[in-house]
Amino acid sequence: MGKADKYNYGVVLDAGSSGTRVYVYRWLKNSLAKESDLLAHKLPELETKDKWTKKVHPGVSTFGETPELVGSDHLKGLINHALNHIPSAAVPNTPIFLLATAGMRLLPDQQRENVLDSICSYLKTETDFFLPDCDQHIQVIPGETEGLYGWVAANYLLGGFDSPTEHDHGKDHHTYGFLDMGGASAQIAFAPNATEADKHANDLTLMRLRTVDGQPQEYKVFVTTWLGFGVNEARKRYVTKLLEEYAIEGLLEIPDPCLPRDAKLTVDGKLATETDLEQQHLLGTGQFDECMRRTLPLLEKNKPCLDEPCLINGQHVPAIDFDVNHFVGISEYWHTTHEIFEMAHKDKSYDFGTYQKRVSEFCNTEWQFIEAGIDDKIYGKKVDEQTAYEVCFKASWLINILHDGIGVPRVGLEHEADTGHNGTKEVIEAGKEKGYLEPFQAVNKIKSTEISWTMGKMVLYASADVPAIEENALPVGFGSNEPGVLVPADFQLPGGGRLQPGSMSVPDQTLTGKITDTILSSDSPHRIPGFLFFLLIMFIGFFYLRRRRAANGTTAFLRRTNSTSMLSKINRLFGRRSGSKDYDRALEDGNTRLYDPSEFELGGMDSDDEESEGKLAGGYVSPTSRRKQGGPPAGRLTPDFMDRRGLLVRTESRERFDGIGGRKSRNASMSPTRRDR
Repeated sequence: MGKADKYNYGVVLDAGSSGTRVYVYRWLKNSLAKESDLLAHKLPELETKDKWTKKVHPGVSTFGETPELVGSDHLKGLINHALNHIPSAAVPNTPIFLLATAGMRLLPDQQRENVLDSICSYLKTETDFFLPDCDQHIQVIPGETEGLYGWVAANYLLGGFDSPTEHDHGKDHHTYGFLDMGGASAQIAFAPNATEADKHANDLTLMRLRTVDGQPQEYKVFVTTWLGFGVNEARKRYVTKLLEEYAIEGLLEIPDPCLPRDAKLTVDGKLATETDLEQQHLLGTGQFDECMRRTLPLLEKNKPCLDEPCLINGQHVPAIDFDVNHFVGISEYWHTTHEIFEMAHKDKSYDFGTYQKRVSEFCNTEWQFIEAGIDDKIYGKKVDEQTAYEVCFKASWLINILHDGIGVPRVGLEHEADTGHNGTKEVIEAGKEKGYLEPFQAVNKIKSTEISWTMGKMVLYASADVPAIEENALPVGFGSNEPGVLVPADFQLPGGGRLQPGSMSVPDQTLTGKITDTILSSDSPHRIPGFLFFLLIMFIGFFYLRRRRAANGTTAFLRRTNSTSMLSKINRLFGRRSGSKDYDRALEDGNTRLYDPSEFELGGMDSDDEESEGKLAGGYVSPTSRRKQGGPPAGRLTPDFMDRRGLLVRTESRERFDGIGGRKSRNASMSPTRRDR
């Protein structure tokens, strides 16, 4: 049996602000996985390798003015790399997704749409990947979606889903919290304890998965994003305030405690040349304690909290029980704590006392000695000058976010204060014994696999492709956590994921929808004969109708009926628009069959500016600004969707404003779609 017959494959392109990375995943076909006692009761087992991954710079957002080049100049190498690891026979059945994040949100609407359209055109014309609908497979996603996918990936790799008894944290809790930080934003996702889950049920997201043997899994997760709180955006705000404070005429050297001693940078964050020193620039003083003090106000904890409790920027977050909520942090949480300070201890737990001491010593080192250390590779092969001069600010920001922002206990601080020695060795041993049971641990790989939100996306996809064990099983995906509602109106199916025959796709699926699901499903062994037979019945019925109408004097009308109108009638019978994509995945394409658009109202949209106060380019507003408009906080899904340009359009069901219970439900969309073309 060849690999194409044995495995399913999937490709995800993570289109970030600094570059695009391609990930290739594969998993055993379900018929084979069910034969294994080790795999049958677990979620589909995804496999990926470092060599299957490739990243190119810069990001797709840099093609805003030249969208026609994004395929040949940017995507081509990534696609060719993916094809090197996928059997050619499997390519037509391999779904491909390009999901863009913060960088694309900053583009003007028309440029964003042009780039997405060009990507769609390139992938459709130059590849044979399974791409039924660009609106579902090529889109700009909000930070909440990243956070949710990341939470799935982390718990999938750690084993919280498949082995709950082995990961019992107490209080019947077996999942892990997830923290992610990039350049523009930061995300948090976790399942609150039972008390907080009941108290804040309306703020949670309902998540459903399915194991290889068809058994459902269900979780309720809180997820939100802090836009403008990534390390790069936070640094911009910090420098702006620094320049305002030292806005003295003629002063060229601005003292910066968040730079190593004597390091000189331009105000836009580059090493200063002799020419740059003739104008205003930053001079490092290496005072880490002062750096911590100056970065603390950037958390915006003084902003009004309209929905208690809040953590950062006035955004609502249910209370975190660190007895059971154990967090793993990826991206900047890993790079900032390990690239310089923990090079030799890849798996150690995060120790606040040890970490802060090491950062303080590093930042107080003269820049010339740090440069010499970089040349000698004492910090590792990957550490360059930019990594070194940025780490003091990043470390202070990370520490403030973790402990003063999120409230993670300062593990290691009391121990070091009592003993006066560096506790690295003890912490390493404790980390090995406790696994991931500390309140926080920075990670990059688990079981030799990189934690990436792209894996969470593909886990959902593979899980949705498993046949349900029950005839009316609930679908895989996520949506609003509405008590008593099995399939909420905003329930999002994994992009392109096929609903199996017999599963409960939507509560109000029509008879014609069920017929077409059976006839057109690729899983049906009689798909082609059945379809031809169906067309024959349609033709006979149409011929009979024509005879009847001719007898009633409507012959002239029927003569005007051509093949186009015939196709239109068939499309209407199927519930499809003219020009729609492959129907076997259409129930997920745009969610147009989940609800009547007349049930929703359009809300206002904000401008394209991405500011620390919470506006997200393209009209997406922060939880704070939403509340000011009478809207919901982040962390909960609503029928909010992103149009084909990536523009988030806020809509709310009229049912939520009917006065039931005297309140208005709070939701926040997490899986936008693009408008139908």
